[in-house]
Amino acid sequence: MGRILLNHVEKRYGKDGGYAVKDFHLEIHDGEFLVMVGPSGCGKSTTLRMIAGLEDITSGELYIGDQLVNHLPPKDRDIAMVFQNYALYPNMSVYENIAFGLRLRKMPKHEIDQAVKKSSRILEIEPFLDRKPKQLSGGQRQRVALGRAIVRDPQVFLMDEPLSNLDAKLRVQMRTEIIKLHKQLGVTMVYVTHDQVEAMTMGHRIVVMKDGIIQQVDTPQKIYNHPRNMFVAGFIGTPPINLIEGKIMESTDGKLEFHTNRYYLEIPASQSNILKMKNKVNRTVVLGIRCENIHVNPAVSEATSYAQINGIQKINELMGADMYLYMDIGMPNLLIVRTRADHDFEENEKLILSLDMQKALFFDKDSKDNLLY
Repeated sequence: MGRILLNHVEKRYGKDGGYAVKDFHLEIHDGEFLVMVGPSGCGKSTTLRMIAGLEDITSGELYIGDQLVNHLPPKDRDIAMVFQNYALYPNMSVYENIAFGLRLRKMPKHEIDQAVKKSSRILEIEPFLDRKPKQLSGGQRQRVALGRAIVRDPQVFLMDEPLSNLDAKLRVQMRTEIIKLHKQLGVTMVYVTHDQVEAMTMGHRIVVMKDGIIQQVDTPQKIYNHPRNMFVAGFIGTPPINLIEGKIMESTDGKLEFHTNRYYLEIPASQSNILKMKNKVNRTVVLGIRCENIHVNPAVSEATSYAQINGIQKINELMGADMYLYMDIGMPNLLIVRTRADHDFEENEKLILSLDMQKALFFDKDSKDNLLY
């Protein structure tokens, strides 16, 4: 069983040192592809290394299957780890690199040969078995590192930023290969990355971390559409979510509006009820809205959830079929809008922007929590 339970696990360096990981509590299901994501120094690799047995646990309990493994050495945990730098032996052939761990286990020679050839077939590296690592491309070396992990037939695969040394095109290709590999093997995979695109495209669930603390654990869709706080909303999504500070006001007919010093936006009833319940009337909050929920098209404002504001186009970025417009709406930050690339927008062109307020999020100014979560 590849189930992993981290029961309030913590990592602290020295008596007076700070926490690298604090109160990490999570169950990783058997056969799940779990991705841990966050900025550098957030504790994701440290957590992975504690699962692997490469870092001691300061407090808490770690189970793999039904076995408590806090003090079990890495070789006895039935895990395989794939590193960022491949960690291949340069003086050994691809075949010898893949077979090395099995030889340490003193497996019979014919069983080793069968296992190596099976894993090399899965990863399509059979033609390279006689080559040395220096004769391989980055993508081929990463496949060899994966082959060395597969051949051990472990309960759990641990991957620490395995694609970060590859170029952009090869990263996309290897993402697909790893997803396909997981479907073939059906084993538990825990994957660490700082790249939120990898997290969104690969994981069954995503763990977003900051400063050693779990911020949110959920499916990619829920992380994106229902972030628990402003950090998660800003970290997940490209380009980042638009954040606008303003005040919640109540009109004479009882409707709520979001006011800035330049404009106001009517808030839909479903959101208004929650904001009233949380006593946010006459309070400053932060509105969050993603670029795809803003439209350069006044016609869509006929829908009751849309609100219009004026903007001046300052910068545009062509992204193939789409274009990102950076709009001056009289706030400190430019508003980012995603639109089709079939129109030539001119610098300082005045545009009417329609915001889908049903998709808007509201964050507490002080706690940064999502008030609608």
